[in-house]
Amino acid sequence: MKSSRSWVACAVIAVGMGTSAMAQDVVKIGVNQPLTGAVAAAGNMVTAGAKIAAEEINAKGGLLGKKLELVIEDNKSNPTEAASVAEKLISRDKVSALVGAWSSTYTLAVMPKLLENKIPMVVETSSADKITTSGNPYIFRISPTNGTEAKSFARFVGPLKVKKVDFLVVNNDWGLGAAAEFGEMLKKNGVSVNLTLTMDATAQDLSAQLGKLKGTDSDTLFVTTGVEQMTLLMKQAQALGINRRIITTGGTLPDQLIAQAGSAANDSYHDAMFAPWFPDTAPDPTMARAYIAAWGKAGLPPGGMPEGARGYDAVRVLGKAIEKAGSANPEKIRAALWDVHYAGLTGNIKFEKAGPAGKESGQSPASTHLVKIENGKVVLISK
Repeated sequence: MKSSRSWVACAVIAVGMGTSAMAQDVVKIGVNQPLTGAVAAAGNMVTAGAKIAAEEINAKGGLLGKKLELVIEDNKSNPTEAASVAEKLISRDKVSALVGAWSSTYTLAVMPKLLENKIPMVVETSSADKITTSGNPYIFRISPTNGTEAKSFARFVGPLKVKKVDFLVVNNDWGLGAAAEFGEMLKKNGVSVNLTLTMDATAQDLSAQLGKLKGTDSDTLFVTTGVEQMTLLMKQAQALGINRRIITTGGTLPDQLIAQAGSAANDSYHDAMFAPWFPDTAPDPTMARAYIAAWGKAGLPPGGMPEGARGYDAVRVLGKAIEKAGSANPEKIRAALWDVHYAGLTGNIKFEKAGPAGKESGQSPASTHLVKIENGKVVLISK
């Protein structure tokens, strides 16, 4: 969504670059997101949600009596750039904590910087399991892992009568992890897995993969990729006459698919972490309605709300940790994150230990909803 970049304002770069954030009259949180490149639409939406949370916090007096400032940087949908951005936010801007970095591949590239500089990061989207099993105590993830998302989805296998499946996933840590974890879950539930194919994140022509998939006798195709590529895939699948059920993982954006894929999106299913079409499914429906209202007041595209909710929750979680810590010191924030309990848009957030003993990362339990697109409308299948 090209227009999405226009409504994400650039962050103000603070003066006094040799002074730490703790000594200034602001509390700084860095936001490391893809604002340009292959997955820019999603990154801009996450950033918009983060800004709404910051505005709410500042309207209520900020943090520790100081203004909360988001320092927003573009990782350009590139892991090398994501690592560079993290270094810049930590060393130049002296942020106390980070939110990032959308893709699992980008987040994995950032993680050594966090460990080296002892800066905590709330991971809002990335789902590769190894993010929280590699032994980085500065990682706190609010999004489900591929494994926990697959486990949550297991309750739908029987009701949907899934018998044979194929996978078509983006060729990165996120997509490969989704295929592995969902594949293992499905096999345990008596489902046969036929083909597992991959696609580059920037690929525009998926006819080769879809041609192979058309030749299988599977009843279901699981797809993991960004919404931009998902739109192309659905259109091309329709053109090739592939009529089997499509299920997406990782929180695809149904509204954007309806708008851009049209009838090709009908009868597809989507695993959602926040369902703005049904605010009563959120742990705090009042908060959900307030967020939906703020999103609309800002003139943001309605289809971006599910992604925006991730950024919103990440900033709110860090805000609560900073208040608990009574300090903008990164190490104190890291310690306080373990004590945060927050009924967020994307679920009840409370961090559990994951990874090797003594080096545990924080992982919040999964909370997902299944929705379906029927005749251009989003329908709730189950809470």
